[in-house]
Amino acid sequence: MTSTLRGGTLRLPATEPPQDGPLPILHGTRVRPGITGADPEMTAQIGYGQPYSLLPYTPQDGYSRTRHERELPVVVLENSQLTATFLPGYGGRLWSLEHRPSGRELLHRNPILQPANLALRDAWLAGGVEWNLGATGHWPLTCSPLHAVRLTRADGTPMLRLYEFERMRRLLLQIDAWLPEDSPVLFVRVTIRNPAPAEAPVYWWSNIAVPEGPGVRVVAPADRAHHFDYTAELRVVGFPVLDGIDRSYTDEVPRSADYFFEIPSGERRWIAALDTEGRGLVQTSTDLLRGRKLFHWGTGPGGRRWQEWLSGPGSRYLEIQAGLARTQLEHVPMPGNTTWSWVEAYGLLEADPDRVHGSWDEARSAVSEALDRLVPREALDRLVSREEGQAEGISRQEGQAEGFSGEAVRLAHGSGWAALEAAAGALPELDGLPYGEMGEEQAPWAELLASGRLPVSDPPATPVTGPRWRALLEAHPADWHARYHLGLARYADGDTEGARTAWKESLSLRRTPWTLRCLAESLRLETDESLETDERGGARSEVAELLVEACSLAPQVPELAVETLHALLAAGRPAGALALIDTLPAEQRSRGRVQLIETQAALDAGDLERAGHVLTSGIEVDNLREGEISLDAVWFAYHERRLSGTGPVTPELAERARRENPLPSRYDFRMQVSE
Repeated sequence: MTSTLRGGTLRLPATEPPQDGPLPILHGTRVRPGITGADPEMTAQIGYGQPYSLLPYTPQDGYSRTRHERELPVVVLENSQLTATFLPGYGGRLWSLEHRPSGRELLHRNPILQPANLALRDAWLAGGVEWNLGATGHWPLTCSPLHAVRLTRADGTPMLRLYEFERMRRLLLQIDAWLPEDSPVLFVRVTIRNPAPAEAPVYWWSNIAVPEGPGVRVVAPADRAHHFDYTAELRVVGFPVLDGIDRSYTDEVPRSADYFFEIPSGERRWIAALDTEGRGLVQTSTDLLRGRKLFHWGTGPGGRRWQEWLSGPGSRYLEIQAGLARTQLEHVPMPGNTTWSWVEAYGLLEADPDRVHGSWDEARSAVSEALDRLVPREALDRLVSREEGQAEGISRQEGQAEGFSGEAVRLAHGSGWAALEAAAGALPELDGLPYGEMGEEQAPWAELLASGRLPVSDPPATPVTGPRWRALLEAHPADWHARYHLGLARYADGDTEGARTAWKESLSLRRTPWTLRCLAESLRLETDESLETDERGGARSEVAELLVEACSLAPQVPELAVETLHALLAAGRPAGALALIDTLPAEQRSRGRVQLIETQAALDAGDLERAGHVLTSGIEVDNLREGEISLDAVWFAYHERRLSGTGPVTPELAERARRENPLPSRYDFRMQVSE
């Protein structure tokens, strides 16, 4: 059968799409400074490029855990061997890769579509292959639409091109996917362009979810790995055996784990997850995609709960991943006016099961030999050279991409941000393909380009950052809205004091919840990171006062109420937090995040009856953060204080509270349990 490319729909239980929130993200990545155990190259790249903030993005939240049958637009590539299904509306994710002759799904095809708080902007999905560009963590566009077009390669093979402008790093991303006739592998070519003259820190990982089960073995061409303990230590360990346990089999390991494989120089880059019959998904790439990683949730109660939270009952998965650096704590410097490209291949690998499940050396040799039969290394290398050569010296026609025949046929729309940046002169033409049309979000900024004036709006316009926009805002006549955005542009550049100056000027012109919140958040971050202990009390009180005023001006914004409640607790004012909760609309009070804060506030205020009522009625925090321990903390704190009365909580009493009141499974998201 010839290769085909078509649009379609996918029907499954899903929540409504996450929504962009109104509050800019002023904090940066959560990578802790002082990681130990890294070699000099890793140490330099861990310390390099961690963004000061995640501006210009705002959180993507507002989702729930209520699902109903929905039809989602998909793009499907298919030949006689494989059917590849992409979700252009969710970061271009490869949702499914089915081996047609056997009917076998090679990826973890999630039976539900349920966002959860694991990405840089909050919302994230489990399953399939997620493309990650930007900064340490799941990328800002993982739940956002990408542009998608159909192209035809020179040999007549249809090709899907996904592309978008990543606004924080200001990089252009292009993902080309195609299935030659009868090819046993899906080819994916990733291209990153840095159109600016300045160097940019780059992070890329292809995160591949595959089914986890008894006897599934993860194999990679390495006998050492960097094991991360999720705090501040990387340590090199022998792989697969660690502490007497073969870690290449994950189905009986209680603790979650990250293993970044140390692949020797010159070795082919690949990773596979194979079942008891020696069959399963393999991913390989050209050498620029250097790193490989194994992640699993662990089989403890918390790991099982997370898997159920993300994929529903009975859907276990692990992740095999591929990245530009050796670990996900690093960023790689990309020179200005530079393009990077590599090719990945995904397919069903079949190897001798006795060798796959024999010694580690036997397993690696068996997979390597089977991979060479499936897709030789030289074929991928030639493909990169040919793709790069195709783009040289070919003139463009209207609607036609370089190196391809026929016109580009649009399949899905992304954002209008690239079109805005192109209008501002910050982006080059993208191989003759359309950047898309500017929409409502871009309209105020297009007006600034055209007239030199940014229209005043409340709520404010969606933030933008970058040198062109900062220059325009610096020259803008003073009004509260322009000064608010000037503060954001300065803050994104690390100019904290300049940002606060702009925000204070904005407040002098009009006191708005948006500017009050930004000033408060910048002070909170400084309080948490740099102030001496004896200075923090006053600073936290100031943060709380600013947010209380902001919340009073915008009581309809639930995200602002949550930040205010956290600030009141941090300032040692639990009674104030409870009083604010009592004034919230019923819809806000019923949110799991507010109920969790209410329980903690009641505990801090000594109101055990109120804390117990909320806690035992059942709290479900829709956007519980990965690694967050709030639920188990308040559960045990409540029972400790219930037992201690007015007396101290001794270690013996704490142990008794845990023994007599085990954590309910609905509250158990703890992954780091003892083995």
